[in-house]
Amino acid sequence: MQNRRIAIYILLIPCLLVGLFTGRAFFFNLAYLLGALLVVSLIWSWLSVRWIGISRRTRTRRAQVGRTLEESFTVQNRAILPKLWLEIRDHSDLPGHRASHVVPALGARARYRWNVETICQVRGQFQLGPMTIVSGDPFGLFLAPRRLGATSHVIVYPQVVPVPRFELPMGQLSGGEAQRRRTQYVTTNAAGVREYAYGDSFNRIHWPTSARKSRLMVKEFEIDPLVDIWILVDFSKAALVEAPSVRRINGDGPVVPSGELIPASTEEYAVVIAASLTQHFIETERALGFVGYCPDREIHQPERGHRQLTHILETLAVARSLSGYTLAQMVMLEMPYLTRGTTIIVITASLDEAWISEAQILARKGVRPVCILIDPASFGAPVNIEDTRAMLRLAKIPTLVVQYGADLSRTLTQPLT
Repeated sequence: MQNRRIAIYILLIPCLLVGLFTGRAFFFNLAYLLGALLVVSLIWSWLSVRWIGISRRTRTRRAQVGRTLEESFTVQNRAILPKLWLEIRDHSDLPGHRASHVVPALGARARYRWNVETICQVRGQFQLGPMTIVSGDPFGLFLAPRRLGATSHVIVYPQVVPVPRFELPMGQLSGGEAQRRRTQYVTTNAAGVREYAYGDSFNRIHWPTSARKSRLMVKEFEIDPLVDIWILVDFSKAALVEAPSVRRINGDGPVVPSGELIPASTEEYAVVIAASLTQHFIETERALGFVGYCPDREIHQPERGHRQLTHILETLAVARSLSGYTLAQMVMLEMPYLTRGTTIIVITASLDEAWISEAQILARKGVRPVCILIDPASFGAPVNIEDTRAMLRLAKIPTLVVQYGADLSRTLTQPLT
C-alpha cells in the first residue's frame, strides 16, 4: 500500500509542476483527481472500521490441559454502508489459540459468525483479547486499524490422571476425635436440629421433632472423626530440575509441552501429582487441605466437595517454582497449624535431608508424614537418591518414588515403602 501511495505522489507532483509551467488545465485536473483519490481513500478507510460491533463469547472461563476451549465471535455492521472486507486480529496470549479471522464483505446491518476451538496445552491464567479491526479502501492505498481494548481471562487447570486408589499406611485412615464443627455434609455425627431452610435436603428432615414442633426441622451434623489429609507441594527454586529441552513462555512462565508426555520438569510432575491426588481424595469424600509456596504462601483449609477441588486446581494452575524457601523451612513454618492425627503428603524433588528431620518432629507430635519423591536423576540431574531414600526409611516415613516418563496413574496406586 505504501508503494501505491508513493506512485500516486509521483504522478501528482509532476502534474502540478507541469500545470504550473504550461498553464494547461488538463494537468491541473489530473492533479486534482489524484488528490481527491487520496482524500476519498483516506476517509473511506477510516469509515470502514467505524460502526462495527464485535461480541466474543467464551463457553467457559475454566479449561484443563488436554481439553478444548471453545469461543464464538460475531461481527455486526451497524452502518448503512457495506464493509468490503475486515481483518480481525486477536492478541490473546493463550498458546495455540488462533482466533484471528478475515471477514468477507458485510452488507448493511449484516452479521458474520465464526467459531474457534483450541486444545489447551499449557496450564496457567491467560488473557483473551484485546482485538484489532483492520480494513482499508477499495484502491488499496490506506489501512486503518482500530483497537478494541476489552479483555477477559481464562484459567487452564493442570492435567489430571486417574488414580483408582492411593493406599495410605494402615492406621492413618481413621482415628481422632470429633472436631465439634458444623458441616453441610451428612456425617455419622448428629449434633442437633434446626429449622428447615430453603435448599436443605429432604433426607435431613427429622420427622419426630417436626411433628412435635409443628414445623419442619432438619438434622445438623459435625465433621466426622476421620483425620484430615494435607498436601504440601515443594515449589522451591532449589528443588527444580528440568531438561535442557524444556521451553517456558517468556523465559520464566508456564512450561510449553513438546509432545503428549508431561514436560521433563519436576515442577510439572509435582503439579500433575498434586492435582490427581486432590481429585482422588475429593471424589472419595475426604477432608483435604493444601499448602504451597508458589511462590507466595497459598493455603486451603481442609474441606470436602468440588469447591475445594476448584480452589486447589486454580492454585496449581499458576504455581511456579520461584520460592526462596527450602522444603525444610516450609515444613517448619506449617508445623504449628497441623493437628495431631493429621496426614501430610509431601510432594518434592528435593534431596536436602534437613526436611526429613523436620518431618520426624512432626511424627513425634502425632502428624503422619508421607513422601512422594520425584527422582531428579531421571530428569538429568547428576545426583543419587539412594541416600535420601535410606534416610526416609530410617525416619519411618512412607515413600513413593516417581521417575520421569513413568505412568503416573499406575505409579500412584503402588503401595508405599
